[in-house]
Amino acid sequence: MTQTIYEQLGGAPAMDAAVDIFYRKVLADDRISRFFDGVDMDAQRAKQKSFLTMAFGGPNNYTGQDMREGHKHLVAKGLNGTHFDAVVENLGNTLSELGIKDDLIAQVAAVAETTRNDVLNL
Repeated sequence: MTQTIYEQLGGAPAMDAAVDIFYRKVLADDRISRFFDGVDMDAQRAKQKSFLTMAFGGPNNYTGQDMREGHKHLVAKGLNGTHFDAVVENLGNTLSELGIKDDLIAQVAAVAETTRNDVLNL
């Protein structure tokens, strides 16, 4: 039986580690950090962990807004494809730092790419 991306990444412990490292990178990235000004990062991390868990085939406990609604205010602040690319880059670098193989990182990036139009309200 084929494992989900969530299982291949290492399940809940991997999601916890990845999201924590990911947001350290994002908040240090001058290209995108401004979009997180004033954000409750503990709540953001929890939402992101549940979203990624669901998106990668794990248990669906995500209760946040849909991608269009959740990012509409950021698009109004100038969020665009370059910013989306920076987020995906930070995610890939995070997974690489955690020792995830390139082929699995590519699968993760492909899943992330499926959200581009909704995140950017295109």
